[in-house]
Amino acid sequence: MNPYQKYQQQSVMTMTQGEMLIKLYDEIIKQLNAIKVLNDKKDYQGSNRASQKAQRIIGYLNSTLNFDYEISNNLSALYDYFRSCLVKTNLSKDSALIDDILPMIIDLRDSFAQADRSTRTSQ
Repeated sequence: MNPYQKYQQQSVMTMTQGEMLIKLYDEIIKQLNAIKVLNDKKDYQGSNRASQKAQRIIGYLNSTLNFDYEISNNLSALYDYFRSCLVKTNLSKDSALIDDILPMIIDLRDSFAQADRSTRTSQ
C-alpha cells in the first residue's frame, strides 16, 4: 500500500458519522456529474460504471436508515426514486433525469453538512 492509500484509509477510519455521510453524498454527486459528461461523450460503458457506483452508494445509505424515525421512511422513498432515475437514465442514455435529481441530492448533502456542523458546535 502506497503512502497516499495509507493516508486515505486512515482518514476514513477516523471520520465521524457525519463526515462519512457527507463524503458519500460528495461521491454520489461526483458520479452523477460523470454520468452526464460520459453520456455526452457517448461513453456508455463509463456512464454505466458511474451509475452503478452511485446506485451502490444510495443502496448503502438506504440500508443504514433507522426506521424508528419517520424521516427515514421519507429518505428511503427519495433513495428509491434516485435509484429509479439512475436506472432509467442508464437505459435511455438521456441525462435529463440526472439534472432533476442532482439538485435534490446536493440539498440533502448540504442539509446533512449543516446538521453535522450544528451537532459538533453544540457538543
